[in-house]
Amino acid sequence: MRLSWNEIRARAAGFADEWRTAHYEKGQTQTFYNELFEVFGVKRRRVASFEEPVKLLGTRRGFIDLFWKGVLLVEHKSAGRSLAPAKAQALDYFPGLKEVELPRYILLSDFQNFELYDLDEGTEVRFSLAELPRHVEAFGFIVGVQKRTFRDQDPVNIKASELMGRLHDSLKASGYDGHDLERFLVRLLFCLFADDTGIFERDIFESLIQDRTRPDGSDVGPWLSNLFEVLNTPEKRRQTKLDADLNQFPYVNGDLFAERLPIPSFDGDMRSRLLEACEFSWDAISPAIFGSLFQSVMNAVERRRHGAHYTTERNILKVIEPLFLDELRAEFARLRTRRDTGRGNALRAFQDKMAGLRLFDPACGCGNFLIIAYRELRSLETEVLRELHPDRRQRVLKALSAAAVKRRVGRAALAGVQP
Repeated sequence: MRLSWNEIRARAAGFADEWRTAHYEKGQTQTFYNELFEVFGVKRRRVASFEEPVKLLGTRRGFIDLFWKGVLLVEHKSAGRSLAPAKAQALDYFPGLKEVELPRYILLSDFQNFELYDLDEGTEVRFSLAELPRHVEAFGFIVGVQKRTFRDQDPVNIKASELMGRLHDSLKASGYDGHDLERFLVRLLFCLFADDTGIFERDIFESLIQDRTRPDGSDVGPWLSNLFEVLNTPEKRRQTKLDADLNQFPYVNGDLFAERLPIPSFDGDMRSRLLEACEFSWDAISPAIFGSLFQSVMNAVERRRHGAHYTTERNILKVIEPLFLDELRAEFARLRTRRDTGRGNALRAFQDKMAGLRLFDPACGCGNFLIIAYRELRSLETEVLRELHPDRRQRVLKALSAAAVKRRVGRAALAGVQP
């Protein structure tokens, strides 16, 4: 069990008082960092090493003052010396490191001052030794607690929602409304997403709308209706005379395309809005866009009736991170620093543990809590796989990419059972 923050702050105050007169680099540096790690209840030798050799550009070699692979790189100087050259020296080590060794954090110090850089977040914090007790949480990664940041809606997701919202408004204004409109938009969203993520051959949906429908939009509805029927039909059961441009689309299992919907009437302006949505890069959006879509197309009464209350990613993470993600990440942080022969088996057991988790959302509406939880767990599993297969990165990523396609198809099937 890790120390409480109050205990860590008390230890940090004692550490700062003990080292307040330190100024010479040689001979004291290793003791300084051994005791700094002890402030957090962690033995330095279990996670990091001193004077780690690294190849520099050309034939030169350097030595990192303190190195925790994949986590922290420390460059230390004597008191009173500028830390600017220390940062440049720390960055010079990066070309000689393997990708899995690249640290997230860089710490610069001269005993009396600290500069801590978070390369993932692009942030930095600077403080004196005396101020260490007030900044101990910046070193939370030492005890396996990553600095928590709650993401607001990504602008790309907002843009995607706006595009779907324009289509929704146009169709609703034409009299195409209610359940039919909701289901129709979810199908369109799937096709847009599939067109950019490998579920379909690249851009075949956009090409179908662009090349086969009339500029006045009069035949867009029938073409889409035919497409939805094709997507719901296994390849072996399709008509032999089916249009080639339709036949190239794969079968999508689940219920998403099973229900027959009335054919909507498009005009030229509505067709242009659909093409604008086709031109958007849907591979960059979060799966939470499904929840945003449900929110935008249902009125308040329908949302209450179906329980489809949409929660933003920011608020979802505020719940699920302290609930279970922080604990899992801390456990993984401890496992990845192990150097004994049981490290691999321990990581595989941790992967099995995550695979065995059962998540229940009793108030599930549009499914965003489960979607975001699944995404974060898969992201953590990816880190586990990188630790287990450091020399097979490309093979692992290829396997993950194939699995991602299957998951996206599965999400579409789940969307098909929504009201």
